[in-house]
Amino acid sequence: MEFSHLNERGEVNMVDISGKKIVHREATASGTIYLQDETIKKIKNNLIKKGDVLSIARVAGIMGAKKTFELIPLCHNIPINKIDIYFDIKEDRINIRSKAICDAKTGIEMEALTAVSIACLTIYDMCKAVDKSMIISDIKLEEKTKDEI
Repeated sequence: MEFSHLNERGEVNMVDISGKKIVHREATASGTIYLQDETIKKIKNNLIKKGDVLSIARVAGIMGAKKTFELIPLCHNIPINKIDIYFDIKEDRINIRSKAICDAKTGIEMEALTAVSIACLTIYDMCKAVDKSMIISDIKLEEKTKDEI
């Protein structure tokens, strides 16, 4: 297996994408944060003292996606067309899904994964005073596509 981030001498380098065409790209990622049922109730009723947990987690996820190239050393700075973040609240967990869209020379999967990760971490931060048993789990890329423009 060849790693695209290694040069012929085995040194880490950023992949040269200058010869690639701009194409329409989409990526969907997901993750889960497990919480106590009492914490879920507080989130639903906006009783967490730090504020509206899901609204803040959504904004944080979007902001995180926009900063991906600053957080992941070899990621390219790509123009993001759209980031959506969705929450599915269950009795013992919140399932988080992000969809990222761009027209670029390289994929947007890292931005989708970062959006989910930061949204999970924000929920954790906002609820840590009331729930010491939270678990962030199963962050993964669900799908990525590319189509000619």
